[in-house]
Amino acid sequence: MAFSGATMAQNLAGIWRGKRTQVSGGCFPEYFIELHVTYAGSNIMILGNAYNYYDKDRYTKINFTGRYNPATKRMVIIENLVLQFNVPSHCIPCIKTYDLNYTKNDSVEAFVGEWKGHEMGNNNICPPGRIQLNRETTSIFPVDVFQNDTLNKIQKSLNLADREKEVIKELVFDTSQIRIDIYDNAEIDDDTVSVFLNNTLLLHKKRLTATALSLQVTAYPNTDYELMMYADNLGKIPPNTSLMIITAGTKRYELRISSSEKKSAVVRFRYLPTKKL
Repeated sequence: MAFSGATMAQNLAGIWRGKRTQVSGGCFPEYFIELHVTYAGSNIMILGNAYNYYDKDRYTKINFTGRYNPATKRMVIIENLVLQFNVPSHCIPCIKTYDLNYTKNDSVEAFVGEWKGHEMGNNNICPPGRIQLNRETTSIFPVDVFQNDTLNKIQKSLNLADREKEVIKELVFDTSQIRIDIYDNAEIDDDTVSVFLNNTLLLHKKRLTATALSLQVTAYPNTDYELMMYADNLGKIPPNTSLMIITAGTKRYELRISSSEKKSAVVRFRYLPTKKL
């Protein structure tokens, strides 16, 4: 999932998968690679996660940042931090920089280019190679929801009561761009909520008012999302109530949400690119 309003960012966000080769001296002469590209800030700044894998059991997961130049169609990606890895004992994960160029042939979108890097934990140079990626509509590895460092630290310290989930709506969209606005549904009575998307904290103890709490979501295709409203209190007039307005393309949905100390309201949605609504 990405947070962005930029047109180019919307076009390139998503799943890109292909192969990464490596010259003699690496663990394997050829790997598979899957990028989960998320945009943040503007149409040239990007971030996301890279899965480099030989098979689903042998892989590295590394987050990255980068820049895309719409004029030259060049994208440079710099891997930052190894999040997970499971590789043979004689292999060391490689922290890489990609230099890629965007191409489109009929309906096939691709990035093609070269990579270089150094071993995790030292400055030893990894044998370099080439990369080719095509846009895909499904992911092999789990798709993360982007969360900033502040919310990540807050979530790690949370100790939430276990509550039943009440699904109030299931939606299917034909666009990846989804706006979620949340208001107090009745008298403003100091209701506060925390909002989670796929168990990732996005809003923490926010007071509901006549001014919207807004989330702009770029959904990955064919991926299930679960938006949960967790009542931090019940306000002066129980239960905790809100009005949620979801806008997806030309579609607009108004949902009246009620959460309590026993139940959390949930909205489930999915983006299907080929689905005709």
